[in-house]
Amino acid sequence: MATPAQGTPTYGTPGHGTPAHGAHAPAPGTQPSPHGTPPPPHGTPPPAHGTPMRDDTPTDPPPGGAPSHSDPLSHSDAPTPAGTTPSYDTPHDTPPPAPAPQGTPVHGTPPQQAAAPHGGPPQGGYPDPWRRYDPWGAPLQQNGAAVQAQRQRRGRKVLVLGAAVIALVAGGIGGVVGAHLEREGGLGSRVELPQAGSETEKRPKDSVAGIAASALPGVVTLHVRGDDGAGTGTGFVLDGKGHILTNNHVVEPGGKGGDISVTFSGGETASAKVIGRDAGYDLAVVKVSGVRGLKPLPLGNSENVQVGDPVVAIGAPFDLANTVTSGIISAKERPITAGGEKGDGSDVSYVNALQTDAPINPGNSGGPLVDSRARVIGINSAIRSADSGSGSAPESGRSGSIGLGFAIPINQGKRVAEELINTGRATHPVIGVTIDKQFTGDGARIARTSRSGGPAVNRGGPGDKAGLKAGDVIKAVDAQPVHSGDELIVKVRAHRPGDRLELTVERGGDERKVSLVLGTAGGE
Repeated sequence: MATPAQGTPTYGTPGHGTPAHGAHAPAPGTQPSPHGTPPPPHGTPPPAHGTPMRDDTPTDPPPGGAPSHSDPLSHSDAPTPAGTTPSYDTPHDTPPPAPAPQGTPVHGTPPQQAAAPHGGPPQGGYPDPWRRYDPWGAPLQQNGAAVQAQRQRRGRKVLVLGAAVIALVAGGIGGVVGAHLEREGGLGSRVELPQAGSETEKRPKDSVAGIAASALPGVVTLHVRGDDGAGTGTGFVLDGKGHILTNNHVVEPGGKGGDISVTFSGGETASAKVIGRDAGYDLAVVKVSGVRGLKPLPLGNSENVQVGDPVVAIGAPFDLANTVTSGIISAKERPITAGGEKGDGSDVSYVNALQTDAPINPGNSGGPLVDSRARVIGINSAIRSADSGSGSAPESGRSGSIGLGFAIPINQGKRVAEELINTGRATHPVIGVTIDKQFTGDGARIARTSRSGGPAVNRGGPGDKAGLKAGDVIKAVDAQPVHSGDELIVKVRAHRPGDRLELTVERGGDERKVSLVLGTAGGE
């Protein structure tokens, strides 16, 4: 049997000898009416399941009329006085019990007529006393309602499952179609490729792009034409007066009356003339006039450069202006000689160079080698070619860079540039001796005689004053080893006239230290 809903009176078969509860049970705390229906005798079986309970016991009719069946909930046979409220078998002065709380209607009760608890009047009217509630039918009806709810839940599950399957199938079909359209393109669709948005042009100052942006306005391309040929090279602005530093071998084809055209990074051009040049240092200064807005490059200090420092080379390799390459300083104080095409040695340059792996090619000559702060630390001058040895960039063939480039240290370039601007010529430091170029041993040996046949040690010169003699082998300069005559010249020219040097000299198998002050020799 199903449990009645909360708030609904319990309906069941009364036990033997126990007052019945429900529609025909006396109110709690009252005695049965003497004229009411006697309880069934002991042993009387309860009504069969599904059989409505009926009260066929005759009752005494109330005085003055037929038996009343209009109030089945009244168990008193006393007549109801006229004008009074029918009694509900409750104690005097006690109001009728409150109607049962609204809940689930009990099956079998007429609509809107739910019986009150403990014999109270039904809500909504008085039902037919012969149509009583079948307590055995309720479970079947309740079970039927449960089955219907279960079917509804199953129906909802089927609908949800069906919707999910449809969504999955539609999503799969849509994905396949979308992928096909994305790969192949729809009919009449335009192809638009993804691309990064616009960005600021500014770059960190110490990046290659930042260094290039800072240095390029001060770099120029030179085109030279003259009786001795034509050439292209690079230079950079030294000051606001129009002085430009470059290599001697860049302007040399123009001779004394050649034409020199300078093109700035922005495309402006101007004519230039040679202020001074020196083949031994491979440096020259030209000047432009009437040009405003010049951007001089700041000069660094080549003594501060260390191997591994990042550098940027700027120039016009093969006449490709404003070309920027980057690398590092791969060596310092690399003694090189360049030039020598004339045969008499007058065009040979001796450079205690900075070596870099930044690509340098013909046309880069005279351009700046700058550090991470866009300061000039060297002048690009020569490259090592795989087929023609070391030499100045334009004369190194067309093989291009192999990662061995050489730059004149800016400290030397600054001194020479100042002399060329101020006097039109550069001075060379000397020790006043003639070197034996035929010596193949380690070191630089002083010749027996000079080229003119005179003494190899100039009388009254720096070497003579220091006690040097013909045949002495110079093994080191300021404790730095010297392995050849050219290397000795390179190391001497890395200094200024008047500088004091300490030489290590071997004579007769013994070594000694000799101190001398460098003298001055005139340049071209």
